[in-house]
Amino acid sequence: MADHPTQRPDGEPRRSEGVAFARRMRRDFQRIEMEYEFAVDEVLTKVSILRREFLHLHRYNPIEHVGSRVKSTGSILRKVARLNIAPTPEAIRAGIQDIAGVRITCSFIADTYQVLEALISQDDVRVLQVKDYIAAPKPNGYKSLHALIEIPVFLSTGPVPVTVEVQIRTIAMDFWASLEHKIYYKYEGQVPPGLVASLTEAAHLAEQLDQRMEELHTEVREGERFEDATPDMEEQLLMRLWDSTRSGDATEGPSAG
Repeated sequence: MADHPTQRPDGEPRRSEGVAFARRMRRDFQRIEMEYEFAVDEVLTKVSILRREFLHLHRYNPIEHVGSRVKSTGSILRKVARLNIAPTPEAIRAGIQDIAGVRITCSFIADTYQVLEALISQDDVRVLQVKDYIAAPKPNGYKSLHALIEIPVFLSTGPVPVTVEVQIRTIAMDFWASLEHKIYYKYEGQVPPGLVASLTEAAHLAEQLDQRMEELHTEVREGERFEDATPDMEEQLLMRLWDSTRSGDATEGPSAG
């Protein structure tokens, strides 16, 4: 019997292509995750600087808590499949805008707007979108400020623009949103109508609490401004130093020849 040349099974080339595709995707996703983690670090650094500035210059910190997250590879892949996005880094970056998220929790409603303005007014922050769910809450009562921003991440190969979703809300808003998320997760989105109505009512109560706490905060700050009118020991020393300097300038003149 004549020998026949060995032939690879029909599935072998397909399998090799699949392995190569998987390896390439793994490398791409490692880079994507790295870029978004660095972008979150950049935003957290900006927020940390703002907190310290407020404390030093205004003796008040409007930021109570800061949290962050970067979607896992599995979560990104599931969203890629659900939205029918091409499995390329460029398509994923363009099609999924909530891969990286930073949540800032403030004490009062006015603080949320102040922090948002301080963050998006920075020169290296490009604002893509802002949604004000505080002024216009969602039908279920959800309230928060959402800002989609783009910041540069400086790598060895050069700067890479990365999108980060920033959510800013009060403590009451955050507590309500956390409870709402847990309830919808428990019921897999099919929440009983009575519970939905209770959640909406709770959102109104949270709004009333925010407003009342804001009023109390304003009263306290007014009292602090009155107290600040009295100079402390350090200010008194500075004034004496200033007076002595001016007195020295007045007595000094050209030396007699």
